[in-house]
Formats: sequence, C-alpha cells, structure tokens
Amino acid sequence: MNKVTESPLSATIDGLFIGTVEERWPGRPASAIGKHATPDRLEITWTGFVRDAQADLAVHGGPEKAIHHYPGDHYPAWRTELGREDLVPGGFGENVSTLGLTEDNLCIGDILSLGTATVQVSQGRQPCWKLSAHTGDERVAFLFQKTLRTGWYFRVLDPGHVQRGDRIVLVERRNPGWTVKRVTQARLTRRIGHADAAILAGMPELYAGWREAFGRMADGNGREDTAARLKGS
Repeated sequence: MNKVTESPLSATIDGLFIGTVEERWPGRPASAIGKHATPDRLEITWTGFVRDAQADLAVHGGPEKAIHHYPGDHYPAWRTELGREDLVPGGFGENVSTLGLTEDNLCIGDILSLGTATVQVSQGRQPCWKLSAHTGDERVAFLFQKTLRTGWYFRVLDPGHVQRGDRIVLVERRNPGWTVKRVTQARLTRRIGHADAAILAGMPELYAGWREAFGRMADGNGREDTAARLKGS
C-alpha cells in the first residue's frame, strides 16, 4: 500500500450525470444509460448517487459498480473517429466526467476522495449492446474494447456528497502498475500469463466477478463465449 503524500493525482469534476430507467428499444430490455447533467449537490450512498438508477442490477450498478467515471479526455478522439460532433461528456452513460484521470494513470484498488465521499476503483467497464444502441452506432461497443477507452467503476468506501466543481483526489494506491487499462485489456482479450492471472485472481480490491475470471485463466480455463460476455457491462 502506498499513501499518496506529494503532488497527488487529482482533477476537477467537470460533470455529474444521473438518469432514470426508460423503455428505449421495443422488444429489448429497459435501460438507464441515458444520463443528464445536473448542477445539484448529490448524495452518494453505498450504491452510488441517490437520484441515479440502473435497470438491470445483474450487470449494472450495485455496490461494486456504484459509480461510473469516464474521462472527458477521450471525447475529442471519439468525435474525430466517428464523425460525431454530438458526442460530449455524459454521452456514454457515465456518472462522472473529468480531465486528467484516465485508464493509464489510475490503478485497480486506487482510493480517491470524491467530494466528501471516499471511493475505490473496482474494475474497468465491459461495454454491452446498450452502448451501441444508445449512441445509434453499432460499432461503439466493439470500439470501446478495441481502444480500451472504457472508463471504470467505483465502489463507495465512505458515503458523502459531491457537486460539479469539487475535486477528486488520489489518496492511496494499493496495486502500483496494475492500471485500469492493463487489467481491462487482460480481462477483455484474455491475453495474460498464468502468473499474472493468478495475481489478479487474488487481488481483493478487484471486482469478484473479474477475480473469478482471472482464476479460470490462471488455471488454463479462460475460454468464454464473446457474445455472452457482451450481454453486460
């Protein structure tokens, strides 16, 4: 464990986004991926923002995926690559947007202050079909995986409140070197050595479902059906 005492990694919260469950696509499950920006001071509980919702707690939300943070840094690239000037922070169903924090400089298990709350990075995002449906571009879920611009989820360690303009600050780094990008790439591609997979399988800060998957990879049983894996993010 490494307490961060000098020049901590930090950012200003540029946007907070919340949503409600909606019937978006006839014949398909409801979703709360459509988030809208709010200037309000939001209460954070063990399961995220009080006024935010998730439609299917089997694959979204809950204590281990309480808050989704997506880097605003990525949107210029998406607008260029997809030719979509309408893609702006909040457009991928995230709860928090900042500049300066990315999958390359945050690690699994990092503990951060988020306003007056304390949160911990639990896993990267696994994109599902709803992301493509929400954006109206069938390529998006695949491109999230290919580019590894996925964002990440927080679990809540201490509830509190947050508002746009507050700071998010790295407080403690428990797993140096195991960046969100590195771990998410290993999870999505299953390209990882047995020794590293065993380390991740035993990493208590990592979401239990991912630990189990890495345990199978460590045992040489990491094959899984990609279509099934894309059912939830």
